[in-house]
Parts: sequence; C-alpha cells; structure tokens
Amino acid sequence: MSANLAGWAARHEVIVLEGCDGVGKTTLAGKLVQQHGYHLTHATRTPDGIDLAERYYNLLALPGRLVLDRSFISELVYGPLLHGRSRLTLAQARDLAAVVGSRGGLLVHVTAPPEVIADRLRRRDGIAPEITLLTAIVSSYDEVFAKLTTHAPTTTIVP
Repeated sequence: MSANLAGWAARHEVIVLEGCDGVGKTTLAGKLVQQHGYHLTHATRTPDGIDLAERYYNLLALPGRLVLDRSFISELVYGPLLHGRSRLTLAQARDLAAVVGSRGGLLVHVTAPPEVIADRLRRRDGIAPEITLLTAIVSSYDEVFAKLTTHAPTTTIVP
C-alpha cells in the first residue's frame, strides 16, 4: 500500500510514522506538515535517565494535529538490537498506542526491503548498516506492529 496522505489527514488527528532509518518517514512527515497543517515532532534518542514513557505521554497530549517522525515503537526495535534492552515495556507501548487511538490517531509502519533501505542510506549518508542488521530491524518492526494492532489503527506502506 502507498501513502494516502490526504485520506489520513481527513481522518486522523495524530499520525505516528515508524520504520527503519532511511525508509522515508521524514519525507512523509514533511508532506503532512506542508500540505495538511500537522505539527512535526521528530524523536531522536532520549538520553538515559529520562522517563521515556512520560516523554511520549506528554508529546501525545500536545493539542492539535501531530505527526511523530519516529516514536515509542522505535525504542522496542532499536533498544534491544543496538543497546541490549528496551527502555519501554510492551505494556507501556500498548498504553501509548491506545493514547494514539483515543486521539483519533494512526500508527503507520513505513517499510521496504532491506536492500532498498541500504541503497537509500548509502545515497543519503554515504554508509549503511550490514544487510543482516537491516533485516533484523525490518523483522522486529513487523513483530512489534503485529502486537499493537489491537490498540490503535495501523497501516503498513512501502513508499
């Protein structure tokens, strides 16, 4: 499925874009901001010692139309793969997904084959992780999204 930005904007106050680095989240977020009046929040890695769940509850409580370019779902993927642990539990992620759902939100799984992602990252950054790591990241996103589908509306796109 491809992105239906106008359709999403007509139906959802909050849109959470999630997926591997280099898959196209920031491009989609920029279009939602420019074409549909969303306020952008780009989540970078939160330093250790900060309550990550509280940070995302506060972000999701902001008024108006929000697009999150990466969020709590990434912690469940990248945390275990790159840091040996997630700083959020699955229960916390489900609760945060429910908050997205209660605000009329949508969780968007942006994905692509690992080889395509590697090519995009090399063109953008001059370097890309090994295909085995990208494959693990893509697979982990698939698994996490499958666990959140009953807590908020979700869709998967390949831009």
